Amino acid sequence: MAKFIFITGGVVSGLGKGITAASLGRLIKSRGYRVTALKFDPYLNVDPGTMSPIQHGEVFVTEDGGECDLDVGHYERFMDVNMGKGNNVTTGKIYSSVIAKERRGDYLGGTVQVIPHVTNEIKANIRRVAEDSGADVVLVEIGGTVGDIEGQPFLEAIRQFKNEVPSKDDVLFVHVTLVPYIDASGELKTKPTQHSVRELRSIGIQPDVIVCRSDREIPKELREKIALFCDVPPEAVIPNIDLDSLYLVPLALEEEGLGHIVCQRLGLADRSPDLTEWRGLVDRALRPEKEVDIALVGKYVALEDAYLSVVESLHHAGIHHNTRVHIHWVDSERLENGSSAQALEALLGQVDGILVPGGFGYRGVEGKINAVRFARERKVPFFGICLGLQSVVIEVARHLLGLPKANSTEFVMDCKDPVIDLMAEQKEITHLGGTMRLGAYPCKLKPGSKAHAAYGQELVHERHRHRFEVNNAYLKQLEAAGLKAVGIWPEGNLVEVMELEDHPWFVGVQYHPEFKSRPNRPHPLFRDFIKAALEYRESKQA
Repeated sequence: MAKFIFITGGVVSGLGKGITAASLGRLIKSRGYRVTALKFDPYLNVDPGTMSPIQHGEVFVTEDGGECDLDVGHYERFMDVNMGKGNNVTTGKIYSSVIAKERRGDYLGGTVQVIPHVTNEIKANIRRVAEDSGADVVLVEIGGTVGDIEGQPFLEAIRQFKNEVPSKDDVLFVHVTLVPYIDASGELKTKPTQHSVRELRSIGIQPDVIVCRSDREIPKELREKIALFCDVPPEAVIPNIDLDSLYLVPLALEEEGLGHIVCQRLGLADRSPDLTEWRGLVDRALRPEKEVDIALVGKYVALEDAYLSVVESLHHAGIHHNTRVHIHWVDSERLENGSSAQALEALLGQVDGILVPGGFGYRGVEGKINAVRFARERKVPFFGICLGLQSVVIEVARHLLGLPKANSTEFVMDCKDPVIDLMAEQKEITHLGGTMRLGAYPCKLKPGSKAHAAYGQELVHERHRHRFEVNNAYLKQLEAAGLKAVGIWPEGNLVEVMELEDHPWFVGVQYHPEFKSRPNRPHPLFRDFIKAALEYRESKQA
């Protein structure tokens, strides 16, 4: 039977429970155990698919088409394990399932209540992930903070869960909390942690390990104080201070003994961890030999987490090339029609590459199109993702095909030249949630293309999240203008990859390659994009 680690958080949100869970997963995997993770989110949305990226951050897409919380991306990148729809469960999913069962009569006419019906459904999801994955250890992160009303059913469920497993050694509780520094008094304060643990204990959960987030070193005497007041051994109070790189966190937690303690408490053999590869990538990340400047032209730059996987993919590619990637965040609305040549030059003129990521809605799109034109005319390495590719098609149609009204039907339903149009299977859809083209699909690449050279193979599988596509009625015209379709979905003859001729590196993809990049294995397109940006930078300096 699997072992279970439940990760809760207290005091404030944003303490890095997801990174803690992902890092711990890496430490356990490095000891030769199979791991997976499950994120519970206490909001009533069925999934984050219809939520604003400005509010929630990016929506991470799994191989099987799940629209998930961004923490699932952390799990995949750190553990190097593919997750699925079942690895992110919301209150909305739980209640939808319970209500469906009630309507079918599954509860035999009984009164449906939070306890036991909702909590049973939560526990069933935990067991399902364990069974489906075949993992030795399942990490379960409870979103939100202890004390939140919406999170109470999940906390009650995991309290019950501990009493239902065969052995007390099968479950471990890890509580992530804050140890703040008060500048006025020049002191670190343990009281928020004490109160948070007290809140957790009041509902029947005693943490086995406390991970203390802080912006500085936590002295031994303070750790001992936390241990005394929170009833945990001193060695189980694990500091997690701010670091220069996310990828340092597993190594720091290992040095503090977290891997050893977890194995000891779960009755697992504490094998010597193999972190050689991980140490190597961290060393390259911290000691780059080169640097490169990339403009990320997006519409959600007010919250950088909206493009989290894109950012991490750029850094993965940088690590591969021993290069520090400086990301310049450019709000695409600042590049809208009416922007002067001087404004474009000021925002884009000094960078070595331009990346236009995905998005929805018309706001900022004209700015993305202007960024595409700048990269095309100035021969700056360019990478367009999803809406980025669609912006390329619109720009080329307007300025090389002489179709000034070219647009997407997403933005102008009755536009004269709909070079981007709604996918056929999307036209009868009325519900927005979970209805896009989602998950992994095959793409056949044209030999001799930059994409084929990057992947080193003809058939690849990439993850999608979109409703609109390149209109094949304009494909011959686009290709005659030099914008070549070099990647096709064979089953539906849909354009997946396009490249511009007579340009050092200009690639647009309909899918989202950022979801498959790993720190130890960067995505081929991001890798080659950064390579092209480095070559461009060298050419400017020559």
